[in-house]
Amino acid sequence: MKPECLFCEILSQPVRLTGFRKIIESNDSFFAIRDNYPVSKYHTLLIPNRHVTDIFNLYGDETLSLFRILQRQKFLLSEADDTITGFNVGFNSGCDAGQTIEHAHVHLIPRRKDDVDDPIGGIRNVFPGKGNYKI
Repeated sequence: MKPECLFCEILSQPVRLTGFRKIIESNDSFFAIRDNYPVSKYHTLLIPNRHVTDIFNLYGDETLSLFRILQRQKFLLSEADDTITGFNVGFNSGCDAGQTIEHAHVHLIPRRKDDVDDPIGGIRNVFPGKGNYKI
C-alpha cells in the first residue's frame, strides 16, 4: 500500500466508507467501488488490492481475480437493472492514455439502448472521428 494513494487509502480504512469510497464487492486480489465521476449509472471501478500502477504489471493470479470480479459485477448489474443492454470495459495505461490515478483500475461501464446517438466503434471513440470505421 502507498499512503498517499487514493485507492490504497480506501483499503486502509477500518470501516467501509459510504458513497464513492464504499467497497461494494471484493475478492482475494481486487475490490469494486462505484466511480465518483460516472459516465453512466452504475459505472464501476475494479481495483487491485496491491498497489500497482498499471494493469500490465498484474501477476497471473491477480489477472484471474480481475476477471472473476468483472464477470460477477457484470452479472449483478445486469440483474439489478434491466435497462442495461451492453458494457464497455477498459483501462487507461499511462498519463498519455488519460490515467489520472497512479493505481491500476478497470472501468466497467454499463450501456443502454440509445444512450448515445451512434454507439458504433465503442471505445474507438476516444479519438474523435475514429469510432465509425464502417464509413
